[in-house]
Amino acid sequence: MSLNFNYLGNSMKVVKQIKYFKRYYSEQFPKITTHYTIHPREKDPRWKDVNMERFVDETDILIVGGGPAGMSAAIRAKQLAEKDGKELRVCVVEKASEVGGHILSGAVLQPTALNELIPDWKEKGAPLKTPVTEDKFAFLTGSGRIPIPVIPGTPMYNHGNYIVRLGHVVQWLGEQAESMGVEIYPGYAASEILYHEDGSVKGIATNDVGVAKDGSPKDNFERGMELHAKCTIFAEGCHGHLSKQIIQKFNLRQNAENQTYGIGLKELWEINPEKHRPGRVEHTIGWPLNKNTYGGSFLYHLNDDTPLIAVGFVVGLDYTNPYMSPFREFQRFKHHPSIKSYFEDGTRVSYGARALVEGGFQSIPKLTFPGGCLVGCAAGLINLPKIKGTHNAMKSGMLAAESVYEAISDQTVSIEPVSYQEKFNQSWIYKELKSVRNIRPSFHTALGLYGGLIYGGFSTLLNGKEPWTLKHGKPDHERLKPAKECKPIDYPKPDGKISFDLLTSVALTGTNHEGDQPAHLTLKDDTVPVTNNLEVFDGPEGRFCPAGVYEFVPLESGEGQRLQINAQNCIHCKTCDIKDPSQNINWVVPEGGGGPAYNGM
Repeated sequence: MSLNFNYLGNSMKVVKQIKYFKRYYSEQFPKITTHYTIHPREKDPRWKDVNMERFVDETDILIVGGGPAGMSAAIRAKQLAEKDGKELRVCVVEKASEVGGHILSGAVLQPTALNELIPDWKEKGAPLKTPVTEDKFAFLTGSGRIPIPVIPGTPMYNHGNYIVRLGHVVQWLGEQAESMGVEIYPGYAASEILYHEDGSVKGIATNDVGVAKDGSPKDNFERGMELHAKCTIFAEGCHGHLSKQIIQKFNLRQNAENQTYGIGLKELWEINPEKHRPGRVEHTIGWPLNKNTYGGSFLYHLNDDTPLIAVGFVVGLDYTNPYMSPFREFQRFKHHPSIKSYFEDGTRVSYGARALVEGGFQSIPKLTFPGGCLVGCAAGLINLPKIKGTHNAMKSGMLAAESVYEAISDQTVSIEPVSYQEKFNQSWIYKELKSVRNIRPSFHTALGLYGGLIYGGFSTLLNGKEPWTLKHGKPDHERLKPAKECKPIDYPKPDGKISFDLLTSVALTGTNHEGDQPAHLTLKDDTVPVTNNLEVFDGPEGRFCPAGVYEFVPLESGEGQRLQINAQNCIHCKTCDIKDPSQNINWVVPEGGGGPAYNGM
């Protein structure tokens, strides 16, 4: 028998090439996602003998999310039961380790709903300590400032409102709810929706704990519990991961437009007392954003224990340039000549970010479905021209609770609180949002900011009674242009005094996650970030994330890059889930208690 050495040589070359490509592709496309929502445990032999039974508990009303809407719903339900002398079990599950720990907002609070819910809130010590005394609004140029008058009766007029640290307000609402017998479970993240056989919502399951980063069960694995309810109120806030499933399953957007979003970034600063003006509210538009990018700033002077200001920047997530970094726009903004003096001898004490709903009236989905309803920012109820939504969130929670209470009975298994939709349509929330419905979409003309300002003034004169309704158009994730069509943005380096780098900022959020758990930033396809997002859009997730979660790093081979997800940095803002141009990212809850630990943000 003779050997064909040419054949052997060629075969060995092929084997070497296969090994090379295997190494190359496994290095460039490592297995990033190990979460069970992408890799089912039923197909994983490591889970074969694990006990997957859950403890089951039952309640009358279950509320997912302990923010302003959720707490208001809980309080209102208990008020009604107390008035009628009835027993009513109300439970709230909240993914933050403490009530208010994930709350972030400007915030100027319009007390309309609070006055209705708890008329004696002053006597009960609500942390509304800073009534608005002064409104300032301006258009910024690169070096100048053009004042814009704030006329009483217009959306920007804030007299009668209060500057608050919304996390502290939510903590106080939680205390009021608990004093009435509401059961609040912080540190329990609702991870899964449960359904009855007829398809109606049965309740939720909390997340499992003790799952390793590779998706396998650890020795301390504990199954989450099931909470069944006669009605489940989803109050998760903007782009909640269960709410978006509910909206899709029950086709709640059938008669509504896509939601559109913004990202809000915020810092708290302790400033020189001589520059502090408690009660002053300042807003700006214009620089550093161009006319085709929606956004602006806020700066609120709090009457706190120290001379504190809240400063923030909002960028509409319908921006088109993939090189845009909302975080770095915010840092650049603080150097404007008319702003920077506040910070020159001040100290930054907190940082955070959160996506917010901007779609308004046109984007409100159907609010009810078999077994539950949507309230607050889960339903998209922010009044964007007013730059506030807490009052609408609270009122929607109250209306939902009233509807659920009317429909509930001892024999009830699962209800759809159908009267909630009608109550909402007759409420001041509906009228308020309808009156400003055309202002946000008016910024989508070729005139951009200038067109929006002109139309906003026109609409305000008509009191929102124009006989047409403008459309928002494409969803935010479809608006990014390919990188080759855009110009990179040259951002100045942070000086460490007024402006800061991203990781230094994230350190101020108090963010913490159990390190050995599957990344909760899941990818439907681990290759897409490189083959589409990096190839076409130059990796925008590395810029739109305000916490440094997404990072493209060089391969060891020196040829190409791969995506690295730093899930421990995640501050639960949801921006990635919204803006990802390939819609490949699906944000799911990490283990309960993880995430930022905001103190009155």
